[in-house]
Amino acid sequence: MNSERFDKHTVMSYWRTEAEEALVVAQHLMETGDYSYALFFGHLAVEKLLKALYAWERDDHAPPTHNLQRLALACGLPLDEARTEMLLAITEFNLEARYPDLKRTFRVRCTRDYAQLQLARVEETMAWLRSRLM
Repeated sequence: MNSERFDKHTVMSYWRTEAEEALVVAQHLMETGDYSYALFFGHLAVEKLLKALYAWERDDHAPPTHNLQRLALACGLPLDEARTEMLLAITEFNLEARYPDLKRTFRVRCTRDYAQLQLARVEETMAWLRSRLM
């Protein structure tokens, strides 16, 4: 176990910076037409911002999970049906982009229009989480 004192400001700031950088990468990938990986990085952005929120709210390191719903619940966030569905959908980008099926179904589905819509949902989720941080 690490004997250093936990500093929630430092940890929160670290995860928040990481989240914003992941969102920039997602936007760059959209510009280059790499839509499935744009959504993968969109997932990373939300995950990292949730970890920032966890550090802030719980005064501890976030659990090592990629499941956004679990992270949100661990943060104590109120989740209605729409937010739950959004977090579950964004979580799927992590798995679908990293481990495509043999037919590459997710990559085929990732047209420009689909990816733009989903990245807008990521950005909406990011705005909601940012509002919870301060």
